[in-house]
Amino acid sequence: QVKLVESGGGLVQAGGSLRLSCAASGRTFSTYAMGWFRQAPGKDREFVAAIRRSGGSTYYADSVKGRFTISRDNAKNTVYLQMNSLKPEDAAVYYCAGSSRYYSISYYLRRGSEYDYWGQGTQVTVSS
Repeated sequence: QVKLVESGGGLVQAGGSLRLSCAASGRTFSTYAMGWFRQAPGKDREFVAAIRRSGGSTYYADSVKGRFTISRDNAKNTVYLQMNSLKPEDAAVYYCAGSSRYYSISYYLRRGSEYDYWGQGTQVTVSS
């Protein structure tokens, strides 16, 4: 079974930066589209970013576009989320997710139901 483990969360001041990593087990990582989602207490889970298996196409929520960058290194079985210009409203538990579907249109990559594998989450706190 595929396991995803996030790391890199922590406390950062507003305007600061943080890089999250998601390490995947197994040899099938390079075949998965990957996504980042976040959930604040009492709030619904929301889409943050997604990347296709080759890394050639990326997608972002409007709220993070221009500030966050998703990338992947298939040789390292790792996906990253570089978060810049952080705002208090970015505070949440961040989850990485993998999709084993052969292909998903971008609309569905924005939906958590499209993903088969989820990490345990990493807490991001932004102070003002």
